[in-house]
Amino acid sequence: MPSVTHEALVELFKNRPTLAAEMLHDALGHPVPTFTEARVESSDFTEIVPSDRRADVVVVLLVGEQQQPAMAIVVEVQLGVDPDKPYVWPVYVTQTRARHRCPTGLLVVTIDAAMARWSARPIDTGHPGWTLTPLVLGPQGVPVVTDAEQAKAAPEVAVLSAMAHGQSEAAEAIGVAFFSGAAEGLDEEHRAVYGDLVLSSLNAAARRKLEAMMKSGYQFQSEFARGYVAKGRQEGSLEAKAQAVLAILEARGLEVPAEVRERVLASTDLDELDRWIRRAATIGDARELLATTDS
Repeated sequence: MPSVTHEALVELFKNRPTLAAEMLHDALGHPVPTFTEARVESSDFTEIVPSDRRADVVVVLLVGEQQQPAMAIVVEVQLGVDPDKPYVWPVYVTQTRARHRCPTGLLVVTIDAAMARWSARPIDTGHPGWTLTPLVLGPQGVPVVTDAEQAKAAPEVAVLSAMAHGQSEAAEAIGVAFFSGAAEGLDEEHRAVYGDLVLSSLNAAARRKLEAMMKSGYQFQSEFARGYVAKGRQEGSLEAKAQAVLAILEARGLEVPAEVRERVLASTDLDELDRWIRRAATIGDARELLATTDS
């Protein structure tokens, strides 16, 4: 089941169709043809692979009055090791190339450095001369957006910057750039969603500083910003406590089943998480965490 982070990254590339081309050219230095429009196309390859195996996003760069495809980009968000991907990624590329009759590249996006290294490994298809080497956008390749005007011009890049660098020393500057630049230019729905993503990605110190700046009358003083900083701090506490539960279980050498991990990470009850932290230190099997709670 895709995580919230996975779906959030996918939506950034869907909401800004030019983002894939921008990251290929600006961040990775990969040549991209001149185009007049970037369009998100169907990523369904059910004629070849099962329906639950489809590319995250397919973007086609179009050129000229006839809107002819100049290049297609298959965007795959990768947050964990998946042994199936070296087998399905070549399918995504060849099927997209056949469908749109144009050069096609594979762009793998991740905010984890280790996953960037895993994703960049060449894929030997077994056919002479055909080795697929994914183009990988890892955290080091994502720009650090600390300029308000830059954030306003490309809100999705600003959000991607927060997700990739929100735990770094630049976190505060990234947050300031987003709220003083990008946030006020977005419609209500995107402002709320992107604000959530930025704040939940920033470290606790950066969130505290943002709140203090708002209280002191900084330029992005607004009910929207104040509300989301407060919400971000609450979400940060939830995430920290959930991670503490899992860390205790793992430090004690207990195997944590997927259903337990998902339940802990999905909790929105601070008191429940506090109880789980105490229980995690004494139970003999990770499954007892939920059994005790549900009894």
